[in-house]
Amino acid sequence: MKHQTPWISLLLVLLLLPGGLWATESSPVHEFMLDNGMKVLVLPDRRAPVVASMVWYRVGSGHEHGGITGISHALEHMMFKGTHAHPAGEFSRIIASLGGRENAFTSRDYTAYFQQLAAEHLETALKLEADRMQHLALPEDEFIQEMRVVREERRLRTEDNPNALTFEHFNAVAWLNSPYGIPIIGWMGDIDEYTVADLRDWYDRWYAPNNAILVVVGDVEPEAVHHLASTHFGPIPARDLPVVKSRTETPQRGERRITVRAPAQVPYLLMGYKVPVIMTAEEDWVPYALQVAAGVLNGGQSARFARELVRERELVASASAGYNPLSRLDNLFVLSATPSAGVDRAEVEAALTESLERLKDEPVSAAELERVKAQVVAREVYRRDSIMGQAMGLGMLESVGLSWQLGDEFAERIRAVTPEQVQAVARRYFDVDQRTVAWLDPLPIDPDNPPGYFDGHLR
Repeated sequence: MKHQTPWISLLLVLLLLPGGLWATESSPVHEFMLDNGMKVLVLPDRRAPVVASMVWYRVGSGHEHGGITGISHALEHMMFKGTHAHPAGEFSRIIASLGGRENAFTSRDYTAYFQQLAAEHLETALKLEADRMQHLALPEDEFIQEMRVVREERRLRTEDNPNALTFEHFNAVAWLNSPYGIPIIGWMGDIDEYTVADLRDWYDRWYAPNNAILVVVGDVEPEAVHHLASTHFGPIPARDLPVVKSRTETPQRGERRITVRAPAQVPYLLMGYKVPVIMTAEEDWVPYALQVAAGVLNGGQSARFARELVRERELVASASAGYNPLSRLDNLFVLSATPSAGVDRAEVEAALTESLERLKDEPVSAAELERVKAQVVAREVYRRDSIMGQAMGLGMLESVGLSWQLGDEFAERIRAVTPEQVQAVARRYFDVDQRTVAWLDPLPIDPDNPPGYFDGHLR
C-alpha cells in the first residue's frame, strides 16, 4: 500500500451522504449475487469513459481481539505484496501502466481495495483482484519489510501526533468490551509480534467471496459487469465464515476521565457520549436526530460552536461535534476543542457541556434546522460529481450490514427530523455520568524532534 486514507477522514466525508446520490431514475443501481455468495453492485455513470472498481471485505479492527490488534490493516498492506502469478508490486505497476490509480483502506468494520481507471480496462482490475482474493503469497521477506512500514506508519500517525494519540487513548477508555476500543492500526506490542502465520490465518478466515462486495461505478453496462464478475470471481469457492459475536458494551456506571501527557503546543479536549447508530437504534429516527444535533453544533461558520465559542466568546481556537451513524455497533457522539490562549480548561469544558444542556432545554430554531437540512441537499449535489464518492457510499452501507437502498431515504429522514426529536436525543444520551473525557496535557517540545501531524502519506 502506498497511501493510507485516514479512516476518520473517510468516515467524516460520508456522514451526511444523502438520498438520491447512488440511485436515480436514469442510472439505477443494479444488484447481482454470484453463486458463491459475492454481492455485485453496479451503478452506470456515463459522463466520462472511466470507472471506479472496489472490493469491500466485511472485516476490520472491530473483528479483532487482544494479541492481534491491527492485523486487518497489516493484511491490507500485504495484499500488495504479490500472488503466485503476480510478484510484489506488479499489481500496482499494471494499474499504473494503464493510466489508473489504486489503493486501499482499513476501518473498524471493513477493508476495501479500489482502482480508478479507463472503463475499457475494468476487466484487468477485476482479474487482478480475483487473483489476490485466493492466491496471496505472503512471502516472509516482504512481510518483514512491510511490518517495518506499518510500525513507521503507527509512529507517524499516532505516536508522534499528540491529538491522534489522545484520541486513541480516549477510545480505549470509552469502550470496555466493544471492539471499537481497538485502534485500527493496532497496538505496537501486537504489531511487533505478528507472524506470517497470523496473517495467513486472518486471510483464510475472512477473504472469501461470500464475505465480499464488488462495487463498480462508471461508464459500464451492468450485465457486462455481471458477466466479468462471474468469470473472474465466480469460480472462487465460498468458505465457512467465523461467527461474529455481538460484544455488546458493558453499561457505563459513571464518568470516565483520562489525561494524556505528550509533547504538544496546546491542550486538546475530547468528550464522548455513547449513542446508537442506524444498525442498533430501537427507534429509527434517533440516529438522524443525533446527526442533526451534530450539525446544529458544528455545521459551518454559522453553527453554534463557530459562532458562539470561537467568535463571540473567544473561548476556543476551534471546536467540533461529530457522529457517525454508519457503523455495525454503537458509536460515540464526540465533541472536541482546542482552548484559546490563556483560557482555563475548566471553562472550555463547561462551555461544551452548556451547549449540550441547551439542546436539552430549548428546541432548536427553525432556521438552524433548515440550515442543517440544506447542507444535506448541498452535499448531494456535490457527491454526484464523483464516481468514487458514489462507489464509497454504496460499499460503506453494504459493508456495515445496511442496504445501499438506505441512500434513497437518507435525505428525507434528515428532513423529517423535528426540534422535539433533537431535544429528545439530547436528553436521552448526553448524560454526564455516561461520558468519557480526555485532555491532552502538553509537555515541552524537543526542538530537534517536534510532534508531527500525519497527512496520510508514507512515501
